[in-house]
Amino acid sequence: MSMKLMTGKDYVLSLKEYNPDIQVKGKKVKSVADEPLFKPGINAIAVTYELAHQKKHQDIMLATLEDGTKVNRLNALDFSTDDLLKKLEMTRLICKWTGCGQRYLMHDALGALAEITATMDADKNTDYFSVFKDYLLHVQKHDLTCATAVTDAKGDRSKRPHEQADPNLYVHVVEKNQKGIIVRGAKANITGAPYVHEFIVLPTRAMQKEDVDYAVSFAVPVDAPGLKIIAKPAGRPEDTEAPFSSNFGQSTALVIFNDVFIPWDRVFLCGEWEYAGKLAEAFANHHRHSCIGARAGLGDMIIGASALMAEYNGLPHTDVPHIRRSMGELIRITEGFYATGVAASVYGHKTVAGNFVPDSVQSNIGKLMLAEQVYDIFRIAHEISGGIVATAPTPEDIAIPEAGELIDRYLVGKHGVTAEERIKMARFIEDLTASKEGGFYSIISLHGGGSPEAMRMSAVRNYDFESQKEHILHKLACFAKLEGTCKGCETCVNDELCEQECESAIAIEDH
Repeated sequence: MSMKLMTGKDYVLSLKEYNPDIQVKGKKVKSVADEPLFKPGINAIAVTYELAHQKKHQDIMLATLEDGTKVNRLNALDFSTDDLLKKLEMTRLICKWTGCGQRYLMHDALGALAEITATMDADKNTDYFSVFKDYLLHVQKHDLTCATAVTDAKGDRSKRPHEQADPNLYVHVVEKNQKGIIVRGAKANITGAPYVHEFIVLPTRAMQKEDVDYAVSFAVPVDAPGLKIIAKPAGRPEDTEAPFSSNFGQSTALVIFNDVFIPWDRVFLCGEWEYAGKLAEAFANHHRHSCIGARAGLGDMIIGASALMAEYNGLPHTDVPHIRRSMGELIRITEGFYATGVAASVYGHKTVAGNFVPDSVQSNIGKLMLAEQVYDIFRIAHEISGGIVATAPTPEDIAIPEAGELIDRYLVGKHGVTAEERIKMARFIEDLTASKEGGFYSIISLHGGGSPEAMRMSAVRNYDFESQKEHILHKLACFAKLEGTCKGCETCVNDELCEQECESAIAIEDH
């Protein structure tokens, strides 16, 4: 099967082939590709296509299928720990350019669907895995971008889906027939929703038997009849004080399913309520792994901008101890949580579907670290850069000759650094860390892929407590058998040495 590798321009043109029902800031959108309020988001997705055509990045941007065909890695499964590492590097690269590449959520959804559909087929003799594989080929053949719709509207968070006063607060099946299913409900906070080709819908939580109608997963084109999107602008479009987010950003949206028909060849789960939570958690594991790379890319930008700002102020980290310490902190935080992503990749394991998944404990801990430390990254950047980050004159004031001359004179930096250069860098840092967009980055870092509490719960749920407890019990048994105090403490640190050198020790297998 021939596969298409679109360019960024191809992607933008492809959006013109769809006619979704979208509104933004109170107006109906006639053409997504031509809507200025979506341009920063479209630009960000276009980068994911362009990078795949750059030779120096193709090792991480492209994946090779069994027949030797190259596809964009964002549309491929991971079949080794090396693939997981390359996915992590790819996500960091994309977000170093765009802040948030958005498209990697699709990669995470595909990985989760492969694992859980294969598991269901093995357990219940269903046929979901073959449906999924056909859909994966469809995505790869056309080099599609899909938004992943996970979070439901939810309503009263203390109640389960079937307990809600309004049954439509979670997406659910209202009818089944020979051709497919009809779904109703809403998904909220959906990243990149306006400018994708299709939606991949996943359950947002574990279900009970009474929630059977809400246990559903499927794919659907963005312009399917009955599907409505109420979107926010992407970034800070056309904002003269936003050098970054006027070019790159992301839209989020409320996606409403008003009796939308889904054919059976696009349904990946329907009524198997026991697997809803497993699918949600599998996606979360993949996505939290990706988030680690994404926020490392953001960290890279802030480190570079902070270093430049310090130099422009005449206080380079090479010469000034407290700036050096602050830069060291930025590096420690960014590379610290990124290291957990590397560990999650290296300790990844193979699923029943044949694809590899990252280690859940490492993924969750890494995502938890970045969620809480992104605020420290912003604070340190502010400490290094100074108050000009928030107080720089506007471009309109600078454009007035008389005012511009005064600004050029009094906001100059170290010798050779103009006021324009210093202000431009200050605006870049403000845009990323202290603006509406900066607040957006902090919140998606905190809650994207699940709340911090969800990450703690998942880490605890997947941690191997039993082996740690058995290790301690074994040690206590060893010590109890020794006469008096153990004088060779070092020999009891290592189980192998313990067995060899403590004659009265009890072998591990006996415990």
